[in-house]
Amino acid sequence: MRRRTPPPPAPLPQRDGVDPVRVRLPYGGTWATVREHLVERLTGAGPGMVASMFDAGLIVGADGRAVAPDAPYEPGMFVWFHRALPAEVPVPFPVGIVHRDAHIVVADKPHFLATTPRGSHVAETALARLRRELGIPTLSAAHRLDRLTAGLVLFTVRPEERGAYQTLFRDRRVRKEYEAVAPYDPSLVLPRTIRSRIVKERGVQAAREVEGEPNAETYVELAGQRDGLGRYRLVPATGQTHQLRVHLNTLGVPILGDPLYPEVTAPVPAGDFRRPLQLLARRLEFTDPITGTEHTFASERELAAWTSYDTWADEE
Repeated sequence: MRRRTPPPPAPLPQRDGVDPVRVRLPYGGTWATVREHLVERLTGAGPGMVASMFDAGLIVGADGRAVAPDAPYEPGMFVWFHRALPAEVPVPFPVGIVHRDAHIVVADKPHFLATTPRGSHVAETALARLRRELGIPTLSAAHRLDRLTAGLVLFTVRPEERGAYQTLFRDRRVRKEYEAVAPYDPSLVLPRTIRSRIVKERGVQAAREVEGEPNAETYVELAGQRDGLGRYRLVPATGQTHQLRVHLNTLGVPILGDPLYPEVTAPVPAGDFRRPLQLLARRLEFTDPITGTEHTFASERELAAWTSYDTWADEE
């Protein structure tokens, strides 16, 4: 078995808080040149884009030098380049900082802001913003929060420590607590723990529950009710995609502002921030794997449908 060697450090600096793209050329294949492989691999870049990047010297090797358009294909070789940043509508809400030390940053993310660069959300992400605003180019996310969900996200400062914090989430040694606003159903018996099997298929927006061994577990209790709405406290024991949204929908109380559950609705136009998903990552609790400190962090945000119901309802 061929041992994978770790990649060398990126020879290109970050741009707008976004890392350059790194590509490792695979073993096997019949490509004659690096350019031939990348043209085939990066089909989403658009016709002629890869060729023009080679011509402009924008694709570089580990030494930071431009890779020649006719450079022969070398299995295992690394190349880097900066993607063309998409036009993004700025999310007009700040990223709050709940805690910062030499090891971690705990951010209080607003609705509509992605955690890390992905797809059409690149520079307008919590990670890219914080790198720019805090001046920490090494900042990385230890986990992710859905773009539509607000609340606490843990970032690491030192690359060599990131794995230790990621392991906390992988091994379920972080206690996460969420808050949601959804319709109130007086016949719904709470508190209760929901267990089901959730699958999320690639290319399909909504996740769904299927028969089989449960892989998702959520504790749900009612924290308050008024004006036909319920304020729900959610404590997930697992972290399946859209788990909380799926489980509340299964209970017959889909979260307000959800564009996927109970049914997929028309996409919200870019720049329309009036009806955020009423889901908030309220608390994080864990033992710091580096310092041994017992951490408890709480979001300072509030869900608009609960605190300003009349105003929020008028925008329906």
